Amino acid sequence: MEHLSTHLLFGLLILFVAISAFFSGSETGMMTLNRYKLRHLVQRRHKSAQRVESMLQRPDRLIGLIIIGNTLANILASAIATILGMRLYGDLGVAVATGLLTLVVLIFAEVTPKTLAALYPERVAFPVSWILKPLMKALYPLVVLINMLSNGLLMMFRIRTKGGISRELSSDELRTVVNEAGTMIPRRHQDMLLSILDLEKVTVEDIMVPRSEIFGIDINDDWRDIVRQLVQSPHTKTLLYRDNVDDAIGFIHAREMMHLMANDKDHFDKAMLMRSLREIYFIPEGTPLNVQLLKFQRNQERIGLVVDEYGDIQGLVTLDDILEEIVGDFTTTIAPTPSEEIHPQEDGSYIVEGSVSVRDLNKEMGWLFPTDGPRTLNGLILEYLEDIPGANISLRLAGYPIEILEVTNNMVTRARIIPELYREQQHSNLGKS
Repeated sequence: MEHLSTHLLFGLLILFVAISAFFSGSETGMMTLNRYKLRHLVQRRHKSAQRVESMLQRPDRLIGLIIIGNTLANILASAIATILGMRLYGDLGVAVATGLLTLVVLIFAEVTPKTLAALYPERVAFPVSWILKPLMKALYPLVVLINMLSNGLLMMFRIRTKGGISRELSSDELRTVVNEAGTMIPRRHQDMLLSILDLEKVTVEDIMVPRSEIFGIDINDDWRDIVRQLVQSPHTKTLLYRDNVDDAIGFIHAREMMHLMANDKDHFDKAMLMRSLREIYFIPEGTPLNVQLLKFQRNQERIGLVVDEYGDIQGLVTLDDILEEIVGDFTTTIAPTPSEEIHPQEDGSYIVEGSVSVRDLNKEMGWLFPTDGPRTLNGLILEYLEDIPGANISLRLAGYPIEILEVTNNMVTRARIIPELYREQQHSNLGKS
């Protein structure tokens, strides 16, 4: 290079620094692309996305190509900078050239292009793929040789390089993606998606109507009472049983009942009612909601009775109950909602019915009572005390001060929860730490 002019050498130096910047930005842009957005563009037959996708199938070769180009550009830039330094400053020029080139490469060939590519990966990756693709073909033998040596070294540590980048997401990772979607997905839709992911963590026992609250009609009652209860039933499907719920015999659909009464009112009796009953669909306790939702669909059922391992009826679950876990309450129900079982007081405390579901209590109030044990507040208190308490007894459960106000038929029917004391205790603990 001794015969080249100084101006030409400066031009070559700038060119090689620019080439180094190109490969540095290319590496960051290609590797920081949103893989799921890229896949979406590929499905829409976006040409640049398809080209980038094909190159990312073998990231080891892509990185090999980029490193080869970057290394060659840096070495040539270093050689030219050394010659320029010696021409301008003699022997001292080597040190000057090394220091200045290091600063120039860091700013203009590394930090700046990589930062730009990290901020706008698509704007960088798609255009550079037009150049990287033919370069890959031109330098393929050298790239393969470098990769063989590199992959051989990695294989010594039992690291596989084939198969591209893993795109599988666990449910927790997918939950994080949904939470970080921001304004791209409305908050209401995010909540629905998260509820779907949570179905596998919730069982039919968590949402069922407890056995004691199941609305049913005893077929052994007087016929007039049965007809009156059928007409006044708040549900589309009504359970019929003999003497008690354990001897359930079937469901009657309101539409069928009204059809029978309208067409053959004079002959509508118990025998006709019994013939119109639909067979009961039983659900094992502990069944996750995502599984039960599919079973309802497969069996074309909308309602079922939850039974334990002994076959005893524990509660009732409907398709609507599962759907409401996803989209929230959307039907009018006769059963009390959590808001009707939670009564705020002027002093900041809440009077809560003992029958309220712990899950519903946590969901509505943002509290943190344990949900891996009893399903109701009453059950939670009884389990904690290991005894049936009397009224006017106070305790601290999961950090929340609770005062038992009323006990009826061996059940805590009303209790006062004082979350403000819980918050004050938390602040006090933080201050001490």
